Amino acid sequence: MSLNIIPSSSIHVEANAPWKDCQVIMKVLLLKDPKEDDCGQDPYIRELGLYGFEATLIPVLSFEFLSLPSFSEKLSHPEGYGGLIFTSPRAVEAVELCLEKDNKAEVWKHSLKEKWNAKTVYVVGNATASLVNKIGLDAEGANCGNAEKLAEYICSLRRHRPQHGPRTGRPGPARELHG
Repeated sequence: MSLNIIPSSSIHVEANAPWKDCQVIMKVLLLKDPKEDDCGQDPYIRELGLYGFEATLIPVLSFEFLSLPSFSEKLSHPEGYGGLIFTSPRAVEAVELCLEKDNKAEVWKHSLKEKWNAKTVYVVGNATASLVNKIGLDAEGANCGNAEKLAEYICSLRRHRPQHGPRTGRPGPARELHG
């Protein structure tokens, strides 16, 4: 996230605001994708507002999923892989899109999810872990926090496990998912 702070000549004071001693409202450009919290507002806009900033949110990135048909086909054949590695929330979104677009939600619910859960599913970070859990998969490695630490974690487990799939005893490569 980047903030460009631009002083404003507007004078505004609210008695109960945390920034009540500051009398000049600062205008900022918030360069990020909009997200809504439980209150229906972007948490950055809300928090900055509490401290006297007037934030204007400007989405500066766009995102496009590539190779969804190919990924969907691979997702349908867990027997060919030793596990999944989710490196971002976007990777979970890709799984959801594949299930939705190819009408595989029922197949996922009744068989594919169980087959993938028989393998090891790794994630980078707690946010990704939470989303992976929502699609019914059990995740490892959430506390690693970044890809480098997750790779070290996976390699340390491989040294202590046989050269087979971690949960099934079957060989197969892990499928890395990243966004």
